[in-house]
Amino acid sequence: MATKNRRVIALFDVDGTLTEPRKVVSPETVEYLKALRERICIGVVGGSDLNKQKEQLGDSPNMFDYCFSENGLLAYKDGQKIGETSIVGHLGEKNLQRIINWALRYIADLDIPVKRGTFVEFRQGMLNLSPIGRNCSREERNEFEKFDLANNIRKDMVAKMREEFADLDLTFSIGGQISFDLFPTGWDKTYCLRYLPEGDFDEIHFFGDKTFQGGNDYEIYESPRTIGHAIEDANPLTTLKKLAELFGVPAPETLTPPASH
Repeated sequence: MATKNRRVIALFDVDGTLTEPRKVVSPETVEYLKALRERICIGVVGGSDLNKQKEQLGDSPNMFDYCFSENGLLAYKDGQKIGETSIVGHLGEKNLQRIINWALRYIADLDIPVKRGTFVEFRQGMLNLSPIGRNCSREERNEFEKFDLANNIRKDMVAKMREEFADLDLTFSIGGQISFDLFPTGWDKTYCLRYLPEGDFDEIHFFGDKTFQGGNDYEIYESPRTIGHAIEDANPLTTLKKLAELFGVPAPETLTPPASH
């Protein structure tokens, strides 16, 4: 067996890259990542908290050499926690409440087909805002995504929040189907790169689907420290095929559909 090249790492987004949105990873992808990890270092960087990441991937801190949840604000290396950062200490409670109160008032006045619950989700290093509410069903989630694409619900809300909170130096990042993230500028997915010292890696490959400007993979995809690979069809099999071309680990022909595993 060839020696593992620890100077090359492949970093992965979760939704639309390793899994279908909010679905569980396929067994074929898990096996592929095990094989790839024997060749190079692998890492995952997701916007969700660690519990949500584990729901989709399993024991992510031990599946990958590096595991980053909430864009790297919670960081693991070889299964051990190596870093943790909080938005509360950075912005302060007064500013957090200012943001949350404004967002709830704005959402209350939105005229959209469906509203459910959990419009604001507080995370370690960000706020996740959802006009429909995170408690919506799978079908409602899919329908809102279509409605949002046609009516710019999230984009318009983000534009207004940029104006309202210009003094706080915040970044807004639209990801997934129903929500967007809000966090201090610089706390996007490039935050995780501080745990990957330049002297330790010759190549950092990043794979993600939301690589367009405003998407939550954009900053790390465009970073001068990474080699970006866009998964434009948001299909995990596309990710594995790209990896096969790059690193010579054969990709499976198909993946088990999420409902079957």
